[in-house]
Amino acid sequence: MFISIARPAVEPIGPDTVAVPGSPAIAELSPRAMHARLLENAALRRLRGVERKQAHRDDDAGYWFTAAPMAVRKASALRENKSFAPIP
Repeated sequence: MFISIARPAVEPIGPDTVAVPGSPAIAELSPRAMHARLLENAALRRLRGVERKQAHRDDDAGYWFTAAPMAVRKASALRENKSFAPIP
């Protein structure tokens, strides 16, 4: 029995962090956009923790509550590394 490895019909072009054939390429975000995305991620993690706590799933809630500050730390580190121009 022979097995041939076929190449996918669609291959990623450029910097594709997902690297899945057929997936759209991820555009580079500005530092402000990345900062906003990280803060939104932290808020969503906190909300997920509240939902889990209300569902009496304390182990899951604990995970999400500890994951939220990590996103805030990443956002603050990004803000320190990249100086943002003042908003006009």
